[in-house]
Amino acid sequence: MTDYVIDPPVTPTVAVADSDARFPVRRIFCVGRNYAAHAREMGKDPDREPPFFFSKPADAVVDDNATLAYPPQTENLHYEAEMVVAIGRGGVDIPEAEALEHVWGYAIGNELTRRDLQLAARDMGRPWDWGKGFDHSAVCGPLHPVSRVGHLHRGPIRLSVNGEVKQDADLRDMIWGIPEQISIVSRSMELKPGDLIYSGTPAGVGPLLPGDVCVVEIEGLGKLTTTIGKGR
Repeated sequence: MTDYVIDPPVTPTVAVADSDARFPVRRIFCVGRNYAAHAREMGKDPDREPPFFFSKPADAVVDDNATLAYPPQTENLHYEAEMVVAIGRGGVDIPEAEALEHVWGYAIGNELTRRDLQLAARDMGRPWDWGKGFDHSAVCGPLHPVSRVGHLHRGPIRLSVNGEVKQDADLRDMIWGIPEQISIVSRSMELKPGDLIYSGTPAGVGPLLPGDVCVVEIEGLGKLTTTIGKGR
């Protein structure tokens, strides 16, 4: 038995739909600007830029129906509706044609962003960590196993704030599909079971304020609800 000098951190997990079991989270990868309209609203040309990824810490995951304290050091907290891909089988240099064989399941995600900090870092050529990788920034609904829902290539993805629709698109609008994302990440580093990929957000990102109730819906995966509370 290993003798640790401090107590080891608890393994972060996300829920599994219709089950008491939990899915352990190893790493979180997020693809940036993966819907053309969102790339344009962020001032970028989607036709000229290859895909890029950033990370969030595994313990940033938050379950459905959570109330989150408005995070510190920001005055511009943004929602980002996304589909989450859970990796059940790892690998390196995974061919696109085999990529879906590595998927355990899918979930709804809300990739929260301290937009003011992200944009300031971007403009100075600095990493996005402070804008993207803060506490409770990776909201994730229950995972639905592929054995139950199949692979999702198309279908509505919507986000509303206090009942008003803010994002409304289709999964087929992704610039880089799920097989491509898995293949591209695996060329750079080894994917392992427990990895999550947040697959990008459509146009319409915007601010959340204390008291707001944010709901993300993806056809076949249900709804994900998050309430924003007061700052800590």
